[in-house]
Amino acid sequence: MRIAVGFDHRGVKLRSTILARLVALGHEPVDFGVHTDEVRVDYPDMAAAVGGAIQQGKAERGILVCGSGVGACVAANKLRGIRAGICHDVYSAHQGVEHDDMNVLCLGSEIVGAAVADELVAAFLSATFDGGERYVSRLKLVEQLEESGNGR
Repeated sequence: MRIAVGFDHRGVKLRSTILARLVALGHEPVDFGVHTDEVRVDYPDMAAAVGGAIQQGKAERGILVCGSGVGACVAANKLRGIRAGICHDVYSAHQGVEHDDMNVLCLGSEIVGAAVADELVAAFLSATFDGGERYVSRLKLVEQLEESGNGR
């Protein structure tokens, strides 16, 4: 798969680990940076780049890393068709794909270290959407919320 990746200035700590894992698993990174923590980069800009790559069909999934994972997740979920989840445990990383068709994994570089990030990326990328009726039905409800922009 082509995997869009983006790191803000705090998320760059996990950059080499994540890129190495993608390549080791046979995936093609679509790299939106950053390469250093010397210049502040805002996580919404990274979310727009990664999410846009998925929306345009340039990547099948994405990985975003900021300090906590929260900001990147919030920003990514503002984009139509993006289903981002912050995951700091292996179960959520694969279950989010299997049940919720999550297409963007968000991580916090201040929350997880390289070894856990490595496991999370592997779990996220090895998972596939279940496609069961109850999961598809729920996704349709999510799409309705996305379209209306309103609660019930």
